[in-house]
Amino acid sequence: MNKEQIIKGYEYAREAYAAFGVDIDKAMEKADSIPVSMHCWQGDDVIGFDGSDSLTGGIQTTGNYPGRARTPEELREDIAFVRKLIPGTMKLNMHACYAEKDGEKVDRDGYSIRHFQKWVDFCKKQKMGMDFNPTFFSHPMMDGDFSLSSYDEDTRNFWIEHGKRCREIALEAAKQLGQPCAVNFWMPDGYKDICEDTKSHRDLMTASLDEIFSEDIDPELVPCGIESKLFGVGVEAYTVASHEYSYGYAVSRGVLYTLDAGHFHPTEVISAKLSAVLQFCDRIILHVSRPIRWDSDHVIVFDDELKAIMHEIVCNHLEDRVFIALDYFDASINRIAAWSIGMRNARKALLMAYLTPAAIAKAEHKGDLTSRLALQEEAKTLPFGAVWDYYCMKQGVPTGDKWISKVKKYEKDVLCNR
Repeated sequence: MNKEQIIKGYEYAREAYAAFGVDIDKAMEKADSIPVSMHCWQGDDVIGFDGSDSLTGGIQTTGNYPGRARTPEELREDIAFVRKLIPGTMKLNMHACYAEKDGEKVDRDGYSIRHFQKWVDFCKKQKMGMDFNPTFFSHPMMDGDFSLSSYDEDTRNFWIEHGKRCREIALEAAKQLGQPCAVNFWMPDGYKDICEDTKSHRDLMTASLDEIFSEDIDPELVPCGIESKLFGVGVEAYTVASHEYSYGYAVSRGVLYTLDAGHFHPTEVISAKLSAVLQFCDRIILHVSRPIRWDSDHVIVFDDELKAIMHEIVCNHLEDRVFIALDYFDASINRIAAWSIGMRNARKALLMAYLTPAAIAKAEHKGDLTSRLALQEEAKTLPFGAVWDYYCMKQGVPTGDKWISKVKKYEKDVLCNR
């Protein structure tokens, strides 16, 4: 559609939503202000730049689409390009394996802000914040599939130091960028088959995490979360940092709990857990992904669960207590398209949530469940697409499918020449 058609659609949508008591201009403004953290690792298949050449830790990337970023410069070039296709407030989610050592002989237990300064400078230039993740995988110091809960003391100490360094890096990034840098701790520790002793590894994990968090770092600048998981490839039988463990640790230690959409049983959804978890945790981190039967990290689509996640956040007024981040990696399609589809869908779901008629909740609070259901169904056919197109046009990013041709041109001019 051209500009004139989009404006006409917007004017019609404004009247249609106003009839339900919704101000779409305020909804667009609110949806635009919520930060969504885009994961850097989609662009290079989670390889990183600190020496790893393959993935371990129960995760894997499938596909070999041409154009994978091979250097930090290429990855930053791709992110800068995709930034032009995505509306809304954005952060960049970094993993520690994306350190730039520039020939320095330093390992993950010795990383500092200087190994990520180019990333911080890039975020500042792109006018976005940063989040951070220790990388407890794809490294020779992994004791099989164990890191912080390894029986080997040297292994544990190495990863404890890594965790401490990552919190310090996040603090410096937060200060330079002027906004919080959330740090997510995910450890793949576990066994492939049934184990006898399920307790001792968890004892060690608790002691290791307590040591990492013993340093007094401002939790407002560096909020830290513990991420749970049901299982991973190679650790199907036993995961140290399970849901019960991670949630219990978060509640007892006053840190954040991280909910990943792919880390639960296929019949569970994290949208159903948000308000329950936030009864006892002050804040949480979300890793929004799309599992197909397991933690397969597919590109997120505009499906019922994504809508439900954002609806739970917005309609329960939890925006200030939730850090939203995406987490998936698909190497079977153009990686920039994968970013664009996921980030645009996340923002789209946020906007839809802010367009929810307040009359639905009011009817529920009055006990009028008939009106609640009727209004929920009527809201489904309101002209949301017209609002989305206008929002994108207003933010100066492509409307409709116009972004696809831009990605195809970038693929021809840049990616295919790598």
